[in-house]
Amino acid sequence: MKRILLAALLALSAAASPPALAVQPDEVLPDPALETRARAISQELRCLVCQNQSIDDSNAPLARDLRLLVRDRLKAGDSDDKVMEYVTDRYGDYVLLRPPFKATTLVLWIGPFAVLLLGAAGTFLFLRGRRGVAAGADTAPLNADERRRLDALLRKDD
Repeated sequence: MKRILLAALLALSAAASPPALAVQPDEVLPDPALETRARAISQELRCLVCQNQSIDDSNAPLARDLRLLVRDRLKAGDSDDKVMEYVTDRYGDYVLLRPPFKATTLVLWIGPFAVLLLGAAGTFLFLRGRRGVAAGADTAPLNADERRRLDALLRKDD
């Protein structure tokens, strides 16, 4: 009974934990609407230290600085778009977890598909080459003398 109660307590505490522990209590804005906007913006910005974590999820000091910057811009009256523009002007499109599709990010968007196509073409050519070798497409047919010697050898084995 004690184990069941302990397991239930652990499960309840895990379910009741906040979704992100990176945002410190001193960072939270007193206005819930502004805080909600700050969290939404923070989830769209990449932590420059952790690479694939949002600044909302990251515990890195630079992520904290960016979270505070976002909150300062919101308190100053900036719209969400203005905050994003402010941050991307300072750090570039790299700071965005979902970078826009434009000429400077073309390789980022098309690169994986190009690599996949090159890999598929390479695999196709490799398998096609192996099939040709296995089928004997590159070997010349036997001439009459070779055929006669082969027949003689085969008769000796019988």
